[in-house]
Amino acid sequence: MIKIAYSAEVDKAKAEGGPIVALESTIITHGMPYPRNVETAALVEQDIRDAGATPATMAVIKGVLHVGLETDQLQELGQAKNVAKISRADMAACIATGGTGATTVAATMIAARLAGIAVFATGGIGGVHKGGETSFDISADLQELAQTPVNVICAGAKAILDLALTLEYLETQGVPVITYGQDTLPAFWSAQSDLPAPLRMDDVALIARAYAARRDIGLPGGQLIANPIPADAQIPIEELTPILAQAQKEADALGVSGKAVTPFLLQRIFELTEGRSLEANIALVRNNAKLAARLAQELNKLAK
Repeated sequence: MIKIAYSAEVDKAKAEGGPIVALESTIITHGMPYPRNVETAALVEQDIRDAGATPATMAVIKGVLHVGLETDQLQELGQAKNVAKISRADMAACIATGGTGATTVAATMIAARLAGIAVFATGGIGGVHKGGETSFDISADLQELAQTPVNVICAGAKAILDLALTLEYLETQGVPVITYGQDTLPAFWSAQSDLPAPLRMDDVALIARAYAARRDIGLPGGQLIANPIPADAQIPIEELTPILAQAQKEADALGVSGKAVTPFLLQRIFELTEGRSLEANIALVRNNAKLAARLAQELNKLAK
């Protein structure tokens, strides 16, 4: 058995049967510079506490899977260098070799399942990259949603991806995509897109019941809950579309490919929006954390 270390806060919540929300750690190590990364992580954790649940930030530290980080561990991770970015393919290897790694969406879902946590709040999931119909560049996040029973609250897939193909892939894999409170799929930095939502639910209790029903039927996998970014924090899609196109054109002209594409595009979008994309990212993650806390509470009610 692998070793799992629970933070004091998470350990207490588990003992008392309280609602818990999983959080990823790549936002700390790969999402933004220090100290903004640690400040944001602390804000998101506090949002979850304020909404009545316990945060559990996931990470592998020296071969140990941590479910919840103490304050000093959060600080150390935020300043650490050469931290691996782990997903399903390399999570076990990181643990076996005593490595330190930050969890992506897929790895966080796996960690949440191991810890018995059914709700996970993140920013945006990975998806099918542009040209994915020929390159097969598809995030492991999508397959994880098809097989790991965790509710993932996000603001949609990252807008630099092919959103239509991502939605098609999720449908093929039998993943329920539920948009909270609107009829269109949110597009990460933008509250709206031109893609209709496969499912719409306006009641968090209903989302919890849908998850319980899937479990009772015996269906594998989780649910994807797409929660639109607050309107006052968004970059409207009509403003964002030409910026995305320019960033992609520059990447193509420079021959940027493979794993280098995403960080290049995100950096250029940050520059082209004069930092607004980062502020929007922080706003949507905090918004998702609050919704996740409410869902964790509703699931707890169903379990009693």
